Amino acid sequence: MSHFLVAGGAGYIGSNFIKYLMDTSDHEVTLLDNLSTGRSEVVESLKGRYGSRIVFLKSDLGDPEKLHPYLHKRAVDGVFHFGAFSLVGESQYDPMKYYYNNVARTLSLLKIILEHEIRHFVFSSSAAVYGIPEKTPITEEAERKPINHYGKTKAMIEEVMEALSGREDLVYASLRYFNVAGTDEEMLVGECHDPETHLIPIAVKTALGLRDHLALFGTDYPTPDGTAVRDYIHVTDLCRAHWAAFEKIRKENEPLTVNLGSARGYSVREVLETVQRVTGSRFRILEEGRRPGDPPVLIASSEKAGKELGWKAERSLEEMVTSAWDWEKKRSEDGLL
Repeated sequence: MSHFLVAGGAGYIGSNFIKYLMDTSDHEVTLLDNLSTGRSEVVESLKGRYGSRIVFLKSDLGDPEKLHPYLHKRAVDGVFHFGAFSLVGESQYDPMKYYYNNVARTLSLLKIILEHEIRHFVFSSSAAVYGIPEKTPITEEAERKPINHYGKTKAMIEEVMEALSGREDLVYASLRYFNVAGTDEEMLVGECHDPETHLIPIAVKTALGLRDHLALFGTDYPTPDGTAVRDYIHVTDLCRAHWAAFEKIRKENEPLTVNLGSARGYSVREVLETVQRVTGSRFRILEEGRRPGDPPVLIASSEKAGKELGWKAERSLEEMVTSAWDWEKKRSEDGLL
């Protein structure tokens, strides 16, 4: 049995990862989160289900006053880092928030864990490090050219990890992906962003009648139906990849960078038609012009992930939408919306 530190464990992806780890192993976890965007009810749900296997440490990311004393008392076998701010638009008008948390605090976290001889580090990165790619599907060899501050913070940490892996014995895995959707089968933890900026939960909320309409930005792209094509993977598939990456670097002690993709993209119109079919709701869709900087197609190749991790996305778009719909209905019935 091992013990892991999961930074950002009260957020959407971090909490789903903890549940996945709890359900598929006998390992223990320290859930590190300051609850600025993570939710206390997620911590309560996880601790209620898994009890003493989960320790909650309320702290900013990389806080030496909290982490040094804790790690002196607790042996940790590896770190999973999900604790980033991730709103692209917000990163453009409040860059300090993003560079301070996503970069400065992550550097502090890396310094602390290395001082405690914790070498294995799985970083939840982003395909935003690529910016607007020259060709798709995007492979790991594509140049990092992020076009927003969020993507730049992820690229900076990747550069730091590369430097540390050569001089400080850090063994890291960096996982790059685009859009994540869905929830666990038992609906213990799910997607609850405020504000919500992701297409599938916005569409599902519109289907529930919580929004008057949904805006579709751009219908004249050079794609089969004129709308932008994006990559989506189910959150459980994503969790499975993070654990596979950890097992890979622990076994081989070599750094790893892989893309996680669906091996195909889905157009915005295809996503909306799937939501309407699954929910039975023909909600209003208002077509608007393109948003500046939105490329026609963004799809990540998962060929390397298949070879290195034996991983591929297993759940379909319909499964993603169905689990997102079931989650939002549950929250509505529980009076949480």
